[in-house]
Amino acid sequence: MGRITDRAFEILRGEVDKCAAQDTVAGAVYRSMVIKRLEKLRSQEGTFASTEEIRDTFKDEFPNFSEKVLKEAVKANQPPGLFGKIVFAGSLLGAGAGIIWLLNLPFPMIRWPVAKTMPILLLPSFISMDYNYRQAIALVEQSDQLVNKATAAADFDWGETKAKEAQKHLDALPVWFLGYYPQTYCSFFGCTWRFTVDEFQAARKNVGRMEAQIFQQKNAFTQLNQVEQTLNEAKQQYQQAKTAADRQKASENWQSAIDRLNQISADTLAGKTAKQKLQAAERDFQAMGGVATGSVRADNLIEAAKEFALSAAVASQKPPHPAAQWEQIAGLWEEGINRLKLISVDNPGYLDAQTKLAEYQKNLGITQIRLQSEKDSAKALQEAKTLFANLQNNVNSPSQNSGNSLGQLQQIINQLESVKPGTTVYPESQKWLQSARKKQQQWQNN
Repeated sequence: MGRITDRAFEILRGEVDKCAAQDTVAGAVYRSMVIKRLEKLRSQEGTFASTEEIRDTFKDEFPNFSEKVLKEAVKANQPPGLFGKIVFAGSLLGAGAGIIWLLNLPFPMIRWPVAKTMPILLLPSFISMDYNYRQAIALVEQSDQLVNKATAAADFDWGETKAKEAQKHLDALPVWFLGYYPQTYCSFFGCTWRFTVDEFQAARKNVGRMEAQIFQQKNAFTQLNQVEQTLNEAKQQYQQAKTAADRQKASENWQSAIDRLNQISADTLAGKTAKQKLQAAERDFQAMGGVATGSVRADNLIEAAKEFALSAAVASQKPPHPAAQWEQIAGLWEEGINRLKLISVDNPGYLDAQTKLAEYQKNLGITQIRLQSEKDSAKALQEAKTLFANLQNNVNSPSQNSGNSLGQLQQIINQLESVKPGTTVYPESQKWLQSARKKQQQWQNN
């Protein structure tokens, strides 16, 4: 290596050219002299030139030479440091790694010649192949265990994850290397496998088969979950049904859900689970049949009670009515009540029947009050008429005095005032009452 490095020489030459350009008379001559001196130092062997030695090459010709450029040149005129060596070594390693990467590209035209002449250069491929092979085989076995011996739906999710990982490692295996056995690599690392075409195809078939199984199993569990939801909704609908139509619809949904349980494939884990749930669903449905019979009877009794109630309500319209009609209306309400009382506590329609029963008993009570008012009012009017007839017979009697007549007349007025409004006899009683009060006033004035 010369006493001036190439980098330092280039820095100095640049400043020399600049200084020579400023001197139009002797600049070219001085430049040639200084460049020759610098080239001489660059060609000499020995220690690197000092600052003073470099300055002596141009100080007489170019006294205005930049001191900053000189320092930069002196700094560049040094042997490479540790960092430079590291960079150089890194460059060599990078180039080597690039070559190895190129040789390990998955192209048979590159790898086969290398595998025959210098297989050690394919070490990264052998390591990757060994790793992916072992992972693929292990994951295929794990996935097979999870899928074919599953005990819950979560096993299929985990098995699907394992199958996908196995597929990823199978895809990473160099298919062009099928049947090749890296003897050099295996002599150092003790390979116990031989990657054959049959083995590769068998692994791929297993993964494909398990993916299909997982899809079928998960689809069956989805179907089972939907059927269970429908079954629970049908049960809830039946329990909350208030009419026979609602119960019939819920019963049909219940039976439909049972039929769908039967349709789930028995070859799946969901199908085996469905068989167990099917027994319980059919047992509940049969029990519901007995309940349904009681419900039908209750519905019939409630409907019959409603008919009596409707007839009573129609007959009650546009009062007042005579006592005989009120008695008939009360009888209709009683018939409806008697029908509702036949529904037992354990019957599904009991609550609905009790609601109707309370309503009908209230209406019966009102009817009985109207009936009693009609009877009492009719009786009061009749007694008033009788007293009035007696009063007329006694008014001309010699033994009858005005005090007695006024007392009898007041008794008649009291009877007439006891007639209730809203009864059939109330209008007539008011006419009699008006006549009695008028006569009472006349007698009092006399």
